[in-house]
Amino acid sequence: MMRLISLFALSAAIALPALAQESPATGEAPLPAATEGAASGNSAGRQVFTPADFARYAPTNAYDMLNQVPGFSIRDNENLRGLGQATGNVLFNGERPSNKGDTMYTQLSRIPAGNVERIEIVDGATLDIPGLSGQVANIVYRAAAVSGQFSWKPEFRAHYTDPLLTRGDVSVRGRSGKIEYEAALSNDDSARSGAGGPTLISDGAGNIIERREDSWNTHYDTPKLSGRITWDPAGDSVANLGGHYQRKYDRYYEDGVRVSPGQPDRARTFYEDADSWNYEISGDYQFRAGPGKLKLIGLRRFSHEPYKQETVTTPVGGIATGDRFAQTGDLGETIGRGEYQWKMLGGDWQLSGEAAFNTLDNVASIAVLDPSGVFVDQPFAGGTGGVSEDRYEGLLSFGRKLTDKLNFQIIAGAEHSTITQTGMNGLTRSFFRPKGSLSLAWTPSANFDVSFKLRRRVLQLSFYDFLARAFLNDGNQNESNNDLRPQQDWSYEAEINRKFGAWGSTKLILIYRDVEDRVDVVPVGANGEAVGNIAKAKAGAIDWTATINLDPAGIKGMKVETRALLQKSSLRDPFTGEKRQWSGFTDTVIEASVRHDIAGSEWAWGLGGNYAHYQPGYRRSQVDKLWEGPVFANVYAEHKNVKGLTVRATIRNIANARSKRDRVVYTGLRGESPIAFVEARNRMIGPIFSLSVRGTF
Repeated sequence: MMRLISLFALSAAIALPALAQESPATGEAPLPAATEGAASGNSAGRQVFTPADFARYAPTNAYDMLNQVPGFSIRDNENLRGLGQATGNVLFNGERPSNKGDTMYTQLSRIPAGNVERIEIVDGATLDIPGLSGQVANIVYRAAAVSGQFSWKPEFRAHYTDPLLTRGDVSVRGRSGKIEYEAALSNDDSARSGAGGPTLISDGAGNIIERREDSWNTHYDTPKLSGRITWDPAGDSVANLGGHYQRKYDRYYEDGVRVSPGQPDRARTFYEDADSWNYEISGDYQFRAGPGKLKLIGLRRFSHEPYKQETVTTPVGGIATGDRFAQTGDLGETIGRGEYQWKMLGGDWQLSGEAAFNTLDNVASIAVLDPSGVFVDQPFAGGTGGVSEDRYEGLLSFGRKLTDKLNFQIIAGAEHSTITQTGMNGLTRSFFRPKGSLSLAWTPSANFDVSFKLRRRVLQLSFYDFLARAFLNDGNQNESNNDLRPQQDWSYEAEINRKFGAWGSTKLILIYRDVEDRVDVVPVGANGEAVGNIAKAKAGAIDWTATINLDPAGIKGMKVETRALLQKSSLRDPFTGEKRQWSGFTDTVIEASVRHDIAGSEWAWGLGGNYAHYQPGYRRSQVDKLWEGPVFANVYAEHKNVKGLTVRATIRNIANARSKRDRVVYTGLRGESPIAFVEARNRMIGPIFSLSVRGTF
């Protein structure tokens, strides 16, 4: 609380000198166009790109364009609570989207390239949208006549996996007077995957006690029908109404043979079914009210999520044994939000209020296969129940220029929430949490800018984590935990951008997070475990990216992009008391790619690769690292005009990355008990061949 009081005091101290010289803030006009291949203009950290800057890439939509902006990386909204303040780094006609069910990629890919007038890159702290910091892209677009676009992206794998023929999307956008509309059908997230190979099980002395030969594959399709209508008359009023309906077909199959000395061979099958459906309806209306503008936002979304796991092991000449876990969850979220903006004391103010109501109703069961081949239900009271949260939030923000090169933004407020759990050991708890942020943006020149942000975050919970759950494929189970709380942190973030003219740009992001109530697996009862909270944790990251254009070196149309992400985390293990990194934490990512648009032709080619390193996951009696790699690499060739279509052929996994697992399981508490067994998995994925066909109509 004292930190937020200090933020309020600092806000007042900065605002007071402006009382004697108050004047309305003015927006910057779009800058004039420049030569192709460079930003069309830049001033005080602002860059403006026009369609001519992307012509050599033959973009189909706004995503294709933004993806080629030097040094810019698209960042989706964080998994925070409700709608809250803006956390992504993409705006649409100067506004943040008011939905939650679409990623930035999805929304950008629905805007035809022909509708994009310009893309503005500016520091978020200089805008009148609270929560933004670092580089932010504003997509300025307007539909005229009806236009559409489509893509088809089939994929084929050499081993274990069925062909993927259903991935693609089609969308239509148009305008009629003051109404702009869009409709889309997308299955762009669909996938087929698989791997197969040996697994060795050893005892604590290193002796092999079991050999396994397994293969698995998945079928994943997510067809989504969506639409959106925007009413944009002259003046300050604008209204949006949108929604979607989506089906998800998610199946996992695994078959294998297990061989152990002195035992009959055993055939084992594992099956997982997570088919579901969901919908979302959202809308907003902004209009002039008194000295400012009022924006009203409403959202409703719902998801019906049946889920089932089944495993059966059959010895040669013996009787099959097996288990089944099933649950059906209904998740709902309703949000009402209001934002009032006005200008005062030489800056931009916003007062926002939000009410959010989240619910989960879940019914779960466990069954055991009896000798007759019938699954018989067993008691599993902890998996059935309901969770609801009623949350109310109020925030006040203020932002202004301190000098021509320094901008400031402060947000302060709080939320009150009540979490109620029904079912076994039902409990109701209420919380009051301060929230806020402080942002500074310094732009000493057009080619160099620095931003800093301090904020108090409260993350979203998965309501399923309150309830008991079985993981049959791994032999694990979580108990229920009524005391689970949302993770919170003080986050310190800095972003440094340096442009090198025609040569490209580089970006350095520094992050440190001081975490309370870190969500992880914790002890429950004498020998149980559940998703719970660790009182204190911390993490830091250095994220460096660079785009190097080689046109000035005489290699026309070639660019190199690189990224290095180094992260470190720390917490006190709740089982052993030792210090360790977070479960499943990604500590290293190295990426590099080359793209060459061959001058004077419609051809382009490229290649790239990435390396990632992960920390293992920790439970009471095991340390488990499940990963793929170590290096994924790809190469592609693209033709930008095959009868008006853009066609790309790609070969992925040319470095033979594999699906691996290293797991150590103890007879009891790890670190204090003997090793029960060690699992070493090494499965082949193989090469992946994909085709992309994109066009407009």
